[in-house]
Amino acid sequence: MASGKGSTSDPFPGGSDGGVRRDDQARGRRRAAGICGTIVTAAVLAAGGNQLSSAALEVAVLVTLVVYWLAEQYAELLGEHTHAGRPPTRNQVRSSLAEAWPMVTASFVPLVSLLVARLIGVSAPGAAAVALVVTLVLLVVHGYAAGRAAHLTGVRLVVVVAVAGLLGATMVLLKALIQHHH
Repeated sequence: MASGKGSTSDPFPGGSDGGVRRDDQARGRRRAAGICGTIVTAAVLAAGGNQLSSAALEVAVLVTLVVYWLAEQYAELLGEHTHAGRPPTRNQVRSSLAEAWPMVTASFVPLVSLLVARLIGVSAPGAAAVALVVTLVLLVVHGYAAGRAAHLTGVRLVVVVAVAGLLGATMVLLKALIQHHH
């Protein structure tokens, strides 16, 4: 059975229009963009946290994420549509940009924590460390949310959350290594 609802060969289990499946894909794409943005935020915080002022670090995080966001969307839209011999429509561009925008907004909570830490008197490197820890917590939350969305439980959920935590811990380790060498 090649086209029946629920068929294993049907790419859209919600039916031939794919409405439910496309919503799930959009939600998954937003989640992936948020996770990627959180990882990039952690990397920039780790790499620049000891060398940059807090304001410069905030700008570096935002500029880096906007560049990644635009580059990824350009590459994705170009790759998806050039094979068909036609450019993407305005609605496709707008939808793609919106679905991936969480890549940038993922930095907002860590950057607010950086700003708050500086406002209460924490040094610039210390505030960067606070923001990095906040980012690590967000990665764990993202891992948990993604695992729950995939209906994972038990050991499988713990593994997904642990991998997310390890990504964050890697960024903390990177910051410690950079700090130690300067």
